[in-house]
Order: sequence, then C-alpha cells, then structure tokens
Amino acid sequence: MVVHGPEIFDTGEVGWLIDRISPARTIVAGVMARTAAEESCLNVEFWGEPPSYVIKKISGPVFLANHGKTAESGQIFGDIVASRLPRIGLVQVECSDRTVFVWDAGDRALGATLSHLTGFALKRGVSTRSGDMRKRTIRGCIPGEPVYVNGIIIGRATSGTVVLRSMDGGGIEPVTGLSPKIHGIEKLGWKGQTDLASAWCKSGPIRSAPPKPGNQSLRIGNVVVIDHCGHEIYQRILHDCCGILAIGDDTTAVCGHICAHRGIPVLGIVDGDRDAIVTESFAPGSVVMMAQKERDDDIGAEVASMAGESPVHWDEWVDSVLNMLGDRVRVVVDTRVKSGAVR
Repeated sequence: MVVHGPEIFDTGEVGWLIDRISPARTIVAGVMARTAAEESCLNVEFWGEPPSYVIKKISGPVFLANHGKTAESGQIFGDIVASRLPRIGLVQVECSDRTVFVWDAGDRALGATLSHLTGFALKRGVSTRSGDMRKRTIRGCIPGEPVYVNGIIIGRATSGTVVLRSMDGGGIEPVTGLSPKIHGIEKLGWKGQTDLASAWCKSGPIRSAPPKPGNQSLRIGNVVVIDHCGHEIYQRILHDCCGILAIGDDTTAVCGHICAHRGIPVLGIVDGDRDAIVTESFAPGSVVMMAQKERDDDIGAEVASMAGESPVHWDEWVDSVLNMLGDRVRVVVDTRVKSGAVR
C-alpha cells in the first residue's frame, strides 16, 4: 500500500486499511504526509518520492491509498498519478468517497479484492494526458485558496482549474485561473528552470490538523537553513540538527509544523505575507521574528551566513541573532523557556 497525504492518517483510515487489507508493506510517498504518519505510530516506510515513482519501483501487487480534500480532487489526483504510469495503470483506494478506482491498465482483480475487503464501490477510470509539456493544469482548486509549485506559493486560485506555462529562458507564468503572487513566482525563478511536467503542484492547505508537540530534542548541533522550500526539510534534517533557520512566512509555518512533534525548534524570519497553508505550531525554543522595514529574504540571507557547519548552542545562537538584528525585527512568537518561564 502506497499512502499519500496527511489527511488519510489524521482520519485514522490508514490504520483501518491496514487492519482490513493486511498489506505486506505500507510506504508513505511524498513529503507532507510524513509528520502525520510519524504521529500515527504505525509501522510504515518513508520514501519521500512521488507516488508514481514509488509504484514503478515496487514489484508485485501495489495500490495507492489517498483521501482528497473533496471527492473530485481525490479522483483528479488518481488521474494525475495514473497518467504517469501509462504501461502499468493504477489501482486507487480513495477514502474521501469510499471508492476503488482501476485506472487504465490497472489490476482489475486487485481492484475487485480491495473493493470486497473495504466495502468501497468499484469504478473504472481512463486517465487524461496532456501533450503540451510546457503547460501544467492544476484541477480541483477552490477559488481563494493558495496554489504552490515545489513548495512555493505562487498565487491564489480564482477558479476550479489553474493553468501554468513555462516561459522561454526560465520561470513560469499563469495562463488562467490564478491571481498571481509576483514575489512567489520570482522566488521560484531564483531556483532555476522549473520542469512543470514533474513539479510538485498543489492547491489548498497542506494539512488541516495540528501536529502533536514534542520536547526540545537537541540543544547543541548544526543549524539547517530552509529558504522558501519547506518541502525539502526531511531531506535536510540529520541527527545533528539542533534547529532550523526558516526564511519566509509559509516556510516558517511549514518548518514549525513539521518539526513540532520532533522537538526541533525554528528561528523563523517573516515579513507578513503568510498564506496559512498549515496550522501554525512550534517546538519549545522557537522564535519567529517579523522584519520591520526590510524583506525576509534580505534579512534571511544575512542570518544564513551565521549558520555555518560548526555546531552551536541553539539558545545562545538565537540570542546572538536577535542581538545582531536589534530593532530591525520584532519578535512575534517566542517559545523559549528560561528559569521555568516562557520568554
């Protein structure tokens, strides 16, 4: 069973599916499900790769389990994954509307078995494939919700479908359905050419449930810098990480959310353009500071130069950053504990 997304863990459906189906392995695909999966304490594996990649690497019967934000978005997601598996097809257990989809050349016998074990309806599906690799269509959006590419917010949806296009010389531009966040599109361009065909594109909140907080785990170690790409955090957190420097409003929120249950504190630098894609939560020892007259990018680059490869004492390092910046920032979140009291 290849599991995608945090919602299916937060609802308890992964545990229910394991009891019903008894899969030989349960693999968590993607990035944002991992926090919810770790909190569930279920016996699962973490691959950190897109579902289609994981499914291609598995020999023997394999199916995708998902819980979309709506029944329509769940089916759209299955369509997208199936379109990337043209020769093997896909079997999808969609919990949002209790349906087992057999896409394209997917294993019909496996689909029937899963339908019987779960009591879900069984349906056939034919995936849609786009021939224009320079365009990317994000379907199932809700007007007003944030849209992001590779973890960076690029605007808000104005319709149920957002169409993006690659530009000559790099970068992307909206075609329809998006009220753009210009600075977000610029940030995406700073990271080089974006392959829209393989990019991680999503709309709406990453996770609606709050994380379960943990105690501060390591006070002396290395500081990991996450600059406007919170989805990379699991690849960067090693055993010697004592804290995260997060640059950007949504990056700070994502890093705080992911690290809360691990007890890893965050020093976040924000400038007030948060899009509320996760429930905000921070481990003890975290500080979020608001830039007063500068952009978070500029202050973040300055502070990042202070996060070298040498181990630091987290609390002392945070104090040194705050002392260096002075009135250029204002502390808006502070979960440090000193002499038994929260500062």
